[in-house]
Amino acid sequence: MAVTPIASGASRFNPQLSKRHQAGRIFETVCFLGTIAALIVLVLLMYRVFSEGIPRLDRNAFLAYPSQLNPKEAGFRASLIGSIMVLVLTVVMALPVGVGAAIYLEEYAPQNRFTRLLELNIANLAGVPSVVYGMLGLGLFVRLFGLGPVVLAGAMTMALVILPVIIVAARESIRAVPQSFRQASYGLGATRWQTISNHVLPYAVPGILTGTIIAMSRAIGDAAPLLVVGGLVFIQADPGLFSRFTVLPLQIFFSIGQPQAAFQELAAAGIIILLIVLLFLNAAAIYIRNRFEHRYRS
Repeated sequence: MAVTPIASGASRFNPQLSKRHQAGRIFETVCFLGTIAALIVLVLLMYRVFSEGIPRLDRNAFLAYPSQLNPKEAGFRASLIGSIMVLVLTVVMALPVGVGAAIYLEEYAPQNRFTRLLELNIANLAGVPSVVYGMLGLGLFVRLFGLGPVVLAGAMTMALVILPVIIVAARESIRAVPQSFRQASYGLGATRWQTISNHVLPYAVPGILTGTIIAMSRAIGDAAPLLVVGGLVFIQADPGLFSRFTVLPLQIFFSIGQPQAAFQELAAAGIIILLIVLLFLNAAAIYIRNRFEHRYRS
């Protein structure tokens, strides 16, 4: 018995279905226009930044110290070194703790009320404003621990900022590993830790590094916590682990607020330098992630 195919224009005879399709097309058009508008604003912003900043990207921009009196000869040496030090220390401290917490919650923690409450708090902490972490770092690391407003205190504060993001990303990556991998490892006599270290983590590393890249992008451009902790704007010496420091976002923020055109050009050059550092670190993380993907998923 032959079956009559449904006509492709059947929705024309169903007013309710036709309204749904029309609403879907309107929503798609609105999303497309919103994307185009955002891209236009981004292009205009980047055009202004690069047009003003590229002529200022000379040797002094990378090697000279900041100056309030002579912005044409000022540079970002102290803030560039401070940003790299703070970001590297932040990732070194936050990544092992975040991955360890994710492993515990996914592989070891019992499913009870306390665990669910802990998971809910971690998810909520990812949305807390960063200035709150700055106040916590000021009271905990700077004053209670007695470290003072130094690089180490700033890095520990930023580690708190990105820690929930890393935990959430690592948990999702570990959860995405098929259960058959675990069962096969257990069937061969492996312990739980051998299964996690040899089978679960290698397959979860790409997703964990993706979350780390997002966290790094937030950390390198976030100035509020470091400003609360005690980051300065003008430092005439290279910062150390236990010395006062400044970072690129703080110096850019100060330069943008000045009325002189030379400070505006200096701020544009600082934005470009910040983008270069961010792209370089992200490229390194993406390279490591792709290496793990090729090694364990090919």
